[in-house]
Amino acid sequence: MTDKKPVKTDDIKKAADERKCPVEKALFYITEFLAGPMCGKCFPCSMGSYEARVILNNMVEGKAAEEDLLKLGRIASDMLEGSMCKKGKDTARFMIQWLDTGDFARHAEGICPERTCPAYIEYTIITAKCTMCGECLTACKYGAIYGEKKRAFISGYQPFEIRRAKCVKCGECIPACPEKAIEVVDAKAGEAVGV
Repeated sequence: MTDKKPVKTDDIKKAADERKCPVEKALFYITEFLAGPMCGKCFPCSMGSYEARVILNNMVEGKAAEEDLLKLGRIASDMLEGSMCKKGKDTARFMIQWLDTGDFARHAEGICPERTCPAYIEYTIITAKCTMCGECLTACKYGAIYGEKKRAFISGYQPFEIRRAKCVKCGECIPACPEKAIEVVDAKAGEAVGV
Protein backbone atom coordinates (compact mmCIF):
# COMPACT_ATOMS: atom_id res chain seq x y z
CA MET A 1 0.00 0.00 0.00
CA THR A 2 1.48 3.33 -1.03
CA ASP A 3 0.55 6.67 0.44
CA LYS A 4 -0.29 9.21 -2.21
CA LYS A 5 1.17 12.65 -1.68
CA PRO A 6 -1.65 15.20 -1.50
CA VAL A 7 -1.89 17.56 -4.46
CA LYS A 8 -1.53 21.23 -3.55
CA THR A 9 -3.41 24.05 -5.23
CA ASP A 10 -0.12 25.90 -5.81
CA ASP A 11 1.20 22.91 -7.79
CA ILE A 12 -1.93 22.84 -9.94
CA LYS A 13 -1.62 26.61 -10.48
CA LYS A 14 2.00 26.21 -11.66
CA ALA A 15 0.93 23.53 -14.15
CA ALA A 16 -2.00 25.70 -15.30
CA ASP A 17 0.28 28.69 -15.82
CA GLU A 18 2.21 26.73 -18.46
CA ARG A 19 -0.73 27.30 -20.81
CA LYS A 20 -0.92 30.59 -22.74
CA CYS A 21 -4.66 31.25 -22.73
CA PRO A 22 -6.16 32.30 -19.35
CA VAL A 23 -9.40 30.46 -20.17
CA GLU A 24 -7.45 27.24 -20.80
CA LYS A 25 -5.47 27.89 -17.58
CA ALA A 26 -8.68 28.24 -15.61
CA LEU A 27 -10.25 25.12 -17.16
CA PHE A 28 -7.12 23.04 -16.48
CA TYR A 29 -6.92 24.33 -12.91
CA ILE A 30 -10.60 23.72 -12.08
CA THR A 31 -10.53 20.23 -13.64
CA GLU A 32 -7.44 19.26 -11.62
CA PHE A 33 -8.84 20.90 -8.48
CA LEU A 34 -12.02 18.83 -8.76
CA ALA A 35 -9.97 15.65 -9.30
CA GLY A 36 -7.59 16.26 -6.42
CA PRO A 37 -7.53 18.69 -3.53
CA MET A 38 -11.19 19.76 -3.41
CA CYS A 39 -12.81 18.10 -0.41
CA GLY A 40 -16.43 18.89 -1.35
CA LYS A 41 -17.43 19.77 2.22
CA CYS A 42 -18.69 23.28 1.58
CA PHE A 43 -21.38 24.21 -0.91
CA PRO A 44 -19.87 27.37 -2.51
CA CYS A 45 -16.64 25.58 -3.40
CA SER A 46 -18.00 22.24 -4.56
CA MET A 47 -20.98 23.50 -6.56
CA GLY A 48 -19.12 26.58 -7.77
CA SER A 49 -16.19 24.53 -9.07
CA TYR A 50 -18.45 22.15 -10.97
CA GLU A 51 -20.46 25.01 -12.48
CA ALA A 52 -17.25 26.88 -13.37
CA ARG A 53 -15.89 23.82 -15.16
CA VAL A 54 -19.00 23.57 -17.35
CA ILE A 55 -18.82 27.28 -18.24
CA LEU A 56 -15.06 27.20 -18.90
CA ASN A 57 -15.36 24.09 -21.06
CA ASN A 58 -18.05 25.84 -23.12
CA MET A 59 -15.81 28.89 -23.48
CA VAL A 60 -12.87 26.82 -24.76
CA GLU A 61 -15.21 25.07 -27.21
CA GLY A 62 -16.31 28.40 -28.70
CA LYS A 63 -19.66 28.67 -26.91
CA ALA A 64 -18.80 31.68 -24.73
CA ALA A 65 -21.39 34.32 -23.97
CA GLU A 66 -21.28 37.66 -22.15
CA GLU A 67 -23.35 36.26 -19.28
CA ASP A 68 -20.70 33.58 -18.69
CA LEU A 69 -18.31 36.28 -17.48
CA LEU A 70 -20.85 37.44 -14.93
CA LYS A 71 -21.52 33.87 -13.81
CA LEU A 72 -17.80 33.13 -13.37
CA GLY A 73 -17.35 36.38 -11.44
CA ARG A 74 -20.25 35.47 -9.17
CA ILE A 75 -18.94 31.95 -8.62
CA ALA A 76 -15.45 33.21 -7.75
CA SER A 77 -16.86 35.86 -5.41
CA ASP A 78 -19.11 33.32 -3.65
CA MET A 79 -16.22 30.87 -3.31
CA LEU A 80 -13.91 33.53 -1.89
CA GLU A 81 -16.48 34.56 0.67
CA GLY A 82 -18.10 31.23 1.50
CA SER A 83 -15.39 28.56 1.20
CA MET A 84 -14.37 27.12 4.54
CA CYS A 85 -10.78 26.27 3.63
CA LYS A 86 -7.72 27.90 2.07
CA LYS A 87 -7.93 25.62 -1.00
CA GLY A 88 -11.35 26.96 -2.00
CA LYS A 89 -10.34 30.56 -1.32
CA ASP A 90 -7.12 30.10 -3.34
CA THR A 91 -9.15 28.71 -6.23
CA ALA A 92 -11.43 31.75 -6.12
CA ARG A 93 -8.42 34.11 -6.12
CA PHE A 94 -6.90 32.32 -9.12
CA MET A 95 -10.18 32.54 -11.03
CA ILE A 96 -10.50 36.26 -10.27
CA GLN A 97 -6.89 36.79 -11.39
CA TRP A 98 -7.55 35.06 -14.72
CA LEU A 99 -10.88 36.85 -15.22
CA ASP A 100 -9.13 40.20 -14.80
CA THR A 101 -6.91 39.59 -17.86
CA GLY A 102 -9.65 40.62 -20.29
CA ASP A 103 -9.13 37.46 -22.36
CA PHE A 104 -12.41 36.02 -21.09
CA ALA A 105 -14.29 38.98 -22.58
CA ARG A 106 -12.49 38.44 -25.89
CA HIS A 107 -13.64 34.80 -25.88
CA ALA A 108 -17.22 36.04 -25.46
CA GLU A 109 -16.59 38.13 -28.59
CA GLY A 110 -15.46 35.01 -30.47
CA ILE A 111 -11.69 35.59 -30.33
CA CYS A 112 -8.94 33.81 -28.38
CA PRO A 113 -6.18 36.46 -28.12
CA GLU A 114 -3.52 33.79 -27.55
CA ARG A 115 -4.83 31.80 -30.53
CA THR A 116 -4.61 28.49 -28.71
CA CYS A 117 -8.28 27.54 -28.33
CA PRO A 118 -9.03 25.48 -31.48
CA ALA A 119 -12.65 26.65 -31.70
CA TYR A 120 -11.51 30.24 -32.32
CA ILE A 121 -8.81 29.70 -34.95
CA GLU A 122 -8.26 28.30 -38.43
CA TYR A 123 -5.15 27.40 -40.39
CA THR A 124 -4.67 28.79 -43.87
CA ILE A 125 -2.03 28.59 -46.61
CA ILE A 126 -0.88 31.92 -47.99
CA THR A 127 -0.76 31.15 -51.72
CA ALA A 128 1.74 33.93 -52.51
CA LYS A 129 4.28 32.37 -50.12
CA CYS A 130 3.65 28.73 -51.06
CA THR A 131 6.26 27.12 -53.37
CA MET A 132 4.16 23.92 -53.69
CA CYS A 133 6.88 21.74 -52.23
CA GLY A 134 4.34 19.38 -50.62
CA GLU A 135 5.97 19.25 -47.17
CA CYS A 136 2.70 20.27 -45.51
CA LEU A 137 0.83 17.56 -47.42
CA THR A 138 3.26 14.95 -46.07
CA ALA A 139 3.04 16.32 -42.51
CA CYS A 140 -0.77 16.30 -42.34
CA LYS A 141 -1.91 12.94 -40.93
CA TYR A 142 -5.57 13.85 -41.29
CA GLY A 143 -5.77 14.43 -45.03
CA ALA A 144 -6.85 18.04 -44.52
CA ILE A 145 -4.42 19.51 -47.06
CA TYR A 146 -5.25 19.32 -50.76
CA GLY A 147 -3.22 20.38 -53.76
CA GLU A 148 -0.48 19.25 -56.11
CA LYS A 149 3.24 19.18 -55.59
CA LYS A 150 5.17 21.19 -58.17
CA ARG A 151 6.96 19.18 -60.86
CA ALA A 152 9.42 20.38 -63.46
CA PHE A 153 8.04 21.46 -66.84
CA ILE A 154 4.38 21.04 -65.81
CA SER A 155 1.90 23.87 -65.27
CA GLY A 156 -1.70 24.27 -64.11
CA TYR A 157 -1.30 23.03 -60.56
CA GLN A 158 -4.04 22.81 -58.00
CA PRO A 159 -2.67 25.14 -55.26
CA PHE A 160 -2.41 23.78 -51.73
CA GLU A 161 -5.24 24.61 -49.37
CA ILE A 162 -6.44 23.46 -45.98
CA ARG A 163 -9.96 22.03 -45.90
CA ARG A 164 -11.47 23.39 -42.70
CA ALA A 165 -13.89 20.49 -42.25
CA LYS A 166 -11.01 17.99 -42.05
CA CYS A 167 -8.47 20.13 -40.16
CA VAL A 168 -8.13 19.15 -36.48
CA LYS A 169 -5.86 22.16 -35.82
CA CYS A 170 -2.97 20.06 -34.57
CA GLY A 171 -0.40 22.50 -35.99
CA GLU A 172 1.87 19.81 -37.46
CA CYS A 173 1.85 21.52 -40.86
CA ILE A 174 3.30 24.82 -39.58
CA PRO A 175 6.84 23.64 -38.75
CA ALA A 176 6.84 21.44 -41.88
CA CYS A 177 6.48 24.44 -44.20
CA PRO A 178 9.93 25.79 -45.17
CA GLU A 179 8.38 29.00 -46.58
CA LYS A 180 6.30 29.82 -43.47
CA ALA A 181 3.27 29.96 -45.76
CA ILE A 182 0.86 28.46 -43.20
CA GLU A 183 -0.63 30.93 -40.78
CA VAL A 184 -3.19 30.95 -38.00
CA VAL A 185 -6.20 33.19 -38.54
CA ASP A 186 -9.03 34.17 -36.23
CA ALA A 187 -11.98 32.04 -37.27
CA LYS A 188 -14.42 34.90 -36.66
CA ALA A 189 -12.45 37.88 -37.98
CA GLY A 190 -10.55 36.05 -40.72
CA GLU A 191 -7.43 38.16 -40.03
CA ALA A 192 -4.06 36.50 -40.62
CA VAL A 193 -1.72 36.50 -37.69
CA GLY A 194 1.86 35.30 -37.49
CA VAL A 195 2.64 32.10 -35.64
